Amino acid sequence: MSKERTNTEKLYDVIKKPLITEKSVAAQAEGKYSFEVRKDATKVDIAKAVELAFPGRKVKSVNTVYMPSHAKRMGYKFGRTDSSKKAIVTIEGDPIEELAGA
Repeated sequence: MSKERTNTEKLYDVIKKPLITEKSVAAQAEGKYSFEVRKDATKVDIAKAVELAFPGRKVKSVNTVYMPSHAKRMGYKFGRTDSSKKAIVTIEGDPIEELAGA
């Protein structure tokens, strides 16, 4: 039995979670959805992952933003938040109902 993962299995790991903020909910009216994605994911990978996760939707464009870590403090201890990557995906056609009321 091979431990190699197929391309489809890798695409399911590209999207970590949807980002639900006031700004992202307002952008959903224009068909733009925000997701936290893996740092090594490319725009092509993100587009394929969204089309796989939400069948029947066509990705028009993908914009990515690297979000660096920030210094945080709790009492006298200092630390940093995790850095991450955000993707803003523009969808053609029907809106994604699963993310509309989240």
